[in-house]
Amino acid sequence: MTELLFNKRLQVLVKNKDTDERRSVIRISIELQPSSNPVHRKDLVVRLTDDSDFYFLYNLVISEEDFQSLKVQQGLLIDFTSFPQKFIDLLEQCISEQDKENPRFLLQLSSAFDHSPSNLNIVETNAFKHLTHLSLKLLPGSDTDIKKYLATCLSTVKEEKQQLEQKLRKTEEDLTRQLNYAQQTLSEKSRELDKLRSEWTSQTTSLSSRHMQDLTAEREKALEIQARLQQQNEQLRQELESSHHRSTQQLQSKVSELETANRELIDKKYKSDSTIRDLKAKLASLEEECQRSKQQVLSLRRENSTLDTECHEKERLVNQLQTRVAVFEQEIKDKEQLVLRTKEVLEATQQQKNSVEGNVESKQLQISKLEATVRSLSEELIKANGIIKKLQGDLKTLIGKIKVKNTVTVSQEKILQETTEKLQREQRELQDTQQQLRQKEEEVMKLKEQLEATVQKLDESREVLKTNENVITWLNKQLNENQFSRKQETFGMFETPAAGLRTGSVPHNMVQFNPMSAKHSAADMSPTALSQPSNKENGGPVGLDSKYFERRDDSIPLRGLLPSMHLNREVPKPLNTAGAKPTASAASAYFPG
Repeated sequence: MTELLFNKRLQVLVKNKDTDERRSVIRISIELQPSSNPVHRKDLVVRLTDDSDFYFLYNLVISEEDFQSLKVQQGLLIDFTSFPQKFIDLLEQCISEQDKENPRFLLQLSSAFDHSPSNLNIVETNAFKHLTHLSLKLLPGSDTDIKKYLATCLSTVKEEKQQLEQKLRKTEEDLTRQLNYAQQTLSEKSRELDKLRSEWTSQTTSLSSRHMQDLTAEREKALEIQARLQQQNEQLRQELESSHHRSTQQLQSKVSELETANRELIDKKYKSDSTIRDLKAKLASLEEECQRSKQQVLSLRRENSTLDTECHEKERLVNQLQTRVAVFEQEIKDKEQLVLRTKEVLEATQQQKNSVEGNVESKQLQISKLEATVRSLSEELIKANGIIKKLQGDLKTLIGKIKVKNTVTVSQEKILQETTEKLQREQRELQDTQQQLRQKEEEVMKLKEQLEATVQKLDESREVLKTNENVITWLNKQLNENQFSRKQETFGMFETPAAGLRTGSVPHNMVQFNPMSAKHSAADMSPTALSQPSNKENGGPVGLDSKYFERRDDSIPLRGLLPSMHLNREVPKPLNTAGAKPTASAASAYFPG
């Protein structure tokens, strides 16, 4: 099982033979992976990548045998088990010194050519000289290694997408649950308010009825007492008139009895007046309580209205988030389709390149054959010229002897005519071969031009693929920002929900989901709306420049239109770079082949 030991971005001083020195940020990952050798259990893998350039890939696999040769070459004093930690410590020293103007520890990446092996040096600068602590020779990644690395990046993007979808579903469930809880508490509070209103009305009606009953009873008692007093006074008057002649003592006793009765009646009257005043005070207090309850009802209504407005705002936010999530999902789907299309285009261009290279090789073989035939024909022509010269000499000798040897002359003339005809035929064949050679050269030039055009198209397709990869990186950043903002919102939502319930008010961080407002999906939105979403936080629309979507006549056609996506150069680091396992047959810098 692969073990990831180090994965960070560092500033590296890049040195090439043809270009000037430049500083760039490169990601260095160190892993321990199982070895294919049964003697040595694990190999150390060092990988250099660039988040802004997916074609930048350098690998180094160090086994224990490689480390022994490295130890002998550079005079190391540690063994293979402690080498990874010491290497990581040196990289940490470079990270701590990289922000200074004159860093003491510095990483250097030097290469002789663009696609040649590069040396990664850890250099310490002191007052005397530049001291190289460690120098590692890294090999550039092949096409298969780059494809595997891109496949791991795509798998991490898909894993992040799945995690975001799961978190989105979880947050939606939490929001719906909180919304239901808020609606339930609101209904309970409204029921309690209705109950308090009914109790208050019943108490006021009962108190007013009781008060009226007490008043009527007291009035009836007072009337009865007055009637009794009038009857007693009349009886007393009749008795006094009838018993005028009785003794004064009886009259005085009767007067005293009447006075005591009168005092008792006065006391009763005062008591009834005091009870009436108490009832009036109670009535005033009850009216004040009624006013206070009315004010409480008004305040509760105002709070209810504010809660309704907050609920509407939360609904609007939820709808905005849903539309943004729908847009992100659509953009991720378009991105996956675009990656598949670019892969198909790359495969087609690779096949076309292979076929063109095969045709070029066959044409070169034909050219070499034609050159051989031309050389043989030139040799035969030289021989024919020699024969012609010889025949001319013979002809001169024969002209001197023509008178003597007429028969021989005729035969020689025939031979000469045959040789001249043969020479003319050879010259015509030579002209035909030269014309064929010129035609073949023209065909070779055309094939070279076609090869240059295909190479140019391949470069353009690579630039399109790089643009698409930048679009993928921007989507990763947007998803990470969405995840961070959603985490903050969920953290604010779960703060002190019990305190809001005890005070009788609904918490402000609870939102209400309106299913009617979520009808608008990302499918109803136009491509221009998808390509240029309004960014309220940054203050303007963000999107790709229109030059990436213009069609070129000389470019390789894709099987569809490129969707409008956003571009950002920042690329998040993969979740688990340990997934990119170099093959067991990876070339070693110290033991090649």
